[in-house]
Amino acid sequence: MGPLARNLIRVFIVSRSDKRFPMRVFVYEHITGGGLLDQALPSGLAQEGDMMLNALLRDLGDISGTELVTMRDPRLPELALQVAVYTPRSAAECGRVLEQCIDDANAVWPIAPESGGVLERIHRMVLKHGRQLLSSHPDAVHLAASKHATSRCLAQAGIAAVPTYWPDELPHDTGGKWVVKPDDGAGCIETRLFHNLLEARCWLMSKPGNFVLQPLVSGTALSLCVLCCKGKADLLSCNEQRVVVSDGQFHFLGSVLNAVTDRDGAFQDLARGVAAAIPGLWGYVGIDLVQSGSRRIVMEVNPRLTTSYAGLRPALGLNPAALVLNLLDEAIPMCLPEFLPRRVEVDVEALRA
Repeated sequence: MGPLARNLIRVFIVSRSDKRFPMRVFVYEHITGGGLLDQALPSGLAQEGDMMLNALLRDLGDISGTELVTMRDPRLPELALQVAVYTPRSAAECGRVLEQCIDDANAVWPIAPESGGVLERIHRMVLKHGRQLLSSHPDAVHLAASKHATSRCLAQAGIAAVPTYWPDELPHDTGGKWVVKPDDGAGCIETRLFHNLLEARCWLMSKPGNFVLQPLVSGTALSLCVLCCKGKADLLSCNEQRVVVSDGQFHFLGSVLNAVTDRDGAFQDLARGVAAAIPGLWGYVGIDLVQSGSRRIVMEVNPRLTTSYAGLRPALGLNPAALVLNLLDEAIPMCLPEFLPRRVEVDVEALRA
């Protein structure tokens, strides 16, 4: 960690009253924390969840005055970190432990998929208990969880976003390839490519679910790591996404942080536009987009940690968790210190090999 990062953390600590420290932070990663105890544990999602969880716990653990608590699915290996761990043994017990951990904490940092409203429910639970939520407001999560609603919201704000349709509202000009995905899906789960609309419709007829359709946007898949607060945003990194299609199914293999530079400030402007359009975004936010020629088209907004977070600290040379905690203190301006971006690869494919 460079001197700028150390200064940033020191500002955060001394600017707080003694009543706020030590801060007991409950980090809940839904996949690895027992949220799927009533079903089989998907190994790929568990591996990505562990990547994010371990990176966040290490970052928070390096901030003086924080006491860390988490939950752990008993089917997974123990964490090799100095953190209090609660291990529920059933789905019912997981719900009770989750409520208790939230109630015992000063602040809660949830990591969960948007699917089925899981992330939104946890965020609302944190606010119901009167605890500090270290993530986006539930209303922003509700909006961003829907690809259809996100596309409409961004388009109304003048931001280029991929057109997104319910099956019964497709336009007349329906040529070219189409992508079908769950409206509230996370990552590439159940995201499929079809050569034409007829193929997509036939697949949808035999597949129940809340699916949307999007025209395929050709170009380079990118993502942005962004720090948001009250309608404002700072760009942390611009990353190239490694996404492939196999047997008509999209697969996320990882990302390369800082693979793309923001020489003209266009990515920063895009991040600020998204934050202004969805002002409830707070803390770490991921934005997926496609660079198509000179156009930058937003695919979705992730109001939570993304897998790229696992490589963010070495990519910045700064502690990103400290940057998020700084947002709690209005006396600290939302202004990133100077840092030297580094190219860092986050390889999901290697984990699953």
